[in-house]
Amino acid sequence: MGLTISRAHDLMTSALDYRAARQDMIASNIANADTPFYRPRDIRFEEALAQKSASIFADKSQTLPMARTSGAHLEGVNESAQGKPTTFFRDGHMARNDGNSVDLDVESSEMAKNSTMFNALTAALKKDSALFKSVIDASGKTS
Repeated sequence: MGLTISRAHDLMTSALDYRAARQDMIASNIANADTPFYRPRDIRFEEALAQKSASIFADKSQTLPMARTSGAHLEGVNESAQGKPTTFFRDGHMARNDGNSVDLDVESSEMAKNSTMFNALTAALKKDSALFKSVIDASGKTS
């Protein structure tokens, strides 16, 4: 396990991963704008980010462990702690004659919104890292 700057830093890193995955999904939609019967996909990562936030900031002493009555039993997997975004079909637009429902205006605006959020997260991470670096630098200058 590496150095943990802060729990918020870990959350922002996860948010960047989700934003990058969403950017790829939107780019895929644009690339398939002329593919017959293609339905645009999107990533719903808000729930995954909320779950990740809950797992990072949760009080671990308040967690109720699953009982195992035999050593041969498998340990349970906490699906909500996985923090993986779910994909869905973004329908609601009229399909063309070829069955494709990609709307380039919608995809372009979603890509712009996602890029803005990605840039904001990057700036926040830089600021968080700079604060951490300044504390390390200040601690090294003691006489």
